[in-house]
Amino acid sequence: MKLDSSISAVVTGGASGLGAATVAALAEKGVKVALFDLNAEKGEALATELGGVFCEVNVTDDDSVDAGFAKAREAHGQERILVNCAGIGGAMKTASRSKEDGSIKHYPLDAFNTVIQVNLVGTFRCIAKSAAGMLTLDPLECGDRGAMVNTASVAAEDGQIGQAAYSASKGGVVGMTLPIARDLSREGIRVNTILPGIFDTPLLAGAPDHVRDALGAMVPHPARLGQPPEYAKLALCMIETGYFNGEDVRLDGGIRMAPR
Repeated sequence: MKLDSSISAVVTGGASGLGAATVAALAEKGVKVALFDLNAEKGEALATELGGVFCEVNVTDDDSVDAGFAKAREAHGQERILVNCAGIGGAMKTASRSKEDGSIKHYPLDAFNTVIQVNLVGTFRCIAKSAAGMLTLDPLECGDRGAMVNTASVAAEDGQIGQAAYSASKGGVVGMTLPIARDLSREGIRVNTILPGIFDTPLLAGAPDHVRDALGAMVPHPARLGQPPEYAKLALCMIETGYFNGEDVRLDGGIRMAPR
């Protein structure tokens, strides 16, 4: 797919981190970009800076997602690109014993479900609704009606202690990539997923320098945190390369996560 001003895109989680870097990279190519996010202040500022449109969207809510797509399409027309970066973290052991009083507790199921709803179901919700819109388009000269990139995590394959919910949600994104790509291939819609390693995103912004340095040193090469523009570069490669379809690709400097 050739990226230029004739193409429009939607990026979820587009106000910061990996999403913001992808929005900037797409805008640099001339693509008309809509940002889905809950952070209106950052989202509006970035959209204004890049000439895009901000849509305040909660990916766990059907009506919110529908309204976001309606606003984006009114501004830019039907999107041919969807990049799913919206997600949350959270860590807690499946069950644990308190060191203070010996009391035992388990991972709250409502908290587990929240992570699944945002990271997995929210991703699928946006895929399904975007795909339905893409089916109304004629194929481009390259044969594509559209291209999608999802965000999983290396935790999908080597999740650490306390990451049961997060790893399950990201593992689900990996697991559904190929079936969705197969569902949509005959319609000319390609679907791929990136599994980022330890990236310098807002999730790590508040960590002390020595913690960030230690995390970077864990990476075989280069021994540093990943930078959001590196994610964006791979996302654009997946979108632009017509033979890229149904793949899950780690972007992690060769790291394999230890149990903790």
